[in-house]
Amino acid sequence: MRSIARHIVAALLIAPLGATAQHASGQHAGTPNAAQDIVVKQLMTKLPPDIPGKEVLAITVDYAPGAGDPVHRHDAHAFVYVLEGSIVMGVKGGKEVTLKPGETFYEGPDDVHTVGRNASKTQPAKFLVVMVKNKGVDFFMPVK
Repeated sequence: MRSIARHIVAALLIAPLGATAQHASGQHAGTPNAAQDIVVKQLMTKLPPDIPGKEVLAITVDYAPGAGDPVHRHDAHAFVYVLEGSIVMGVKGGKEVTLKPGETFYEGPDDVHTVGRNASKTQPAKFLVVMVKNKGVDFFMPVK
């Protein structure tokens, strides 16, 4: 577990640098985008050699005012860090929380993400997500 934590910390520290070198704009396959209200940018993907079969993915998510995700899951350890604005997050069986810049949220591989939305109807919001996930598997899985 300490090894995973080291990789996550390293990814968080170098993710902004990777944004210029490995920038991929627009939507990730399988990610919701109702009228361009949500923009996901992949910052980097790394294969940690001491965690076979796993990859670390860093993305930013921009929510337009009032935007939100459908119910989904990630099948990953997802670490959220709010950069701008305010977001509401929640997983099945947990309480909804409203997060401001500098605050964090965690989703586990078995969590169903029931709430993910911009808390404001007038201001945009942006957050960083670092995931430890199975290699080659899409990070966003809609739940019906």
